[in-house]
Amino acid sequence: MKLLNLPLIVIALLLPAAAGAQAALSNLAPDALIKQVTSEVLEVVRKDKDIQSGDRQKVIDLVEAKVLPNFDFSRMTQLAMARDWRAATPSQQKAMTDAFRTLLVRTYSKALTEYKNQVIEFKPFALKAGETEVKVRTQVIQSGAKPISLDYYLEKQAQGWKVVDIEVGGISLVTNYRDSFASEVKSGGVDGLIKSLQAKNRDAEAK
Repeated sequence: MKLLNLPLIVIALLLPAAAGAQAALSNLAPDALIKQVTSEVLEVVRKDKDIQSGDRQKVIDLVEAKVLPNFDFSRMTQLAMARDWRAATPSQQKAMTDAFRTLLVRTYSKALTEYKNQVIEFKPFALKAGETEVKVRTQVIQSGAKPISLDYYLEKQAQGWKVVDIEVGGISLVTNYRDSFASEVKSGGVDGLIKSLQAKNRDAEAK
């Protein structure tokens, strides 16, 4: 199962500066949400010496505490599993979502410890009346390297805009896992896929 080499800036949107700010964030337009949270989080990261020195557990704890308000992991898992999601029982869907969330959180956390003062550039965005699914385009500027496109796909929900996919350098996070998930289900069923993800998470935790 191939993991995307995510730039740090991907996880910036995961970590609001304070949980109490979520009510205000839920009323923001999708581009404003990403801009505000990214700005707040990067300011915190720049001042946190533990994160800069590579304290993975501190980063994981931070991501675990703040990620859910901005991402819809159930929807992301549903999209990644495609038609196999409908064949799963409610308990399997929950177990799969939990395992996929843990996998992504650890991927984001690793990227966060590698922060090297990257800068994010926001592309023009206009929200049309009645839109419930949008794409917010950004670009990561890195010293001595080519810019990386980083796009966020959001859906309008009762609690506000939620991220349901991320596209890095033209590669969708959801699509990146879709083929491998389908292959795992074909060979070992939904339970086999869940066990595979849980094993990867245990290995990552042990390391």
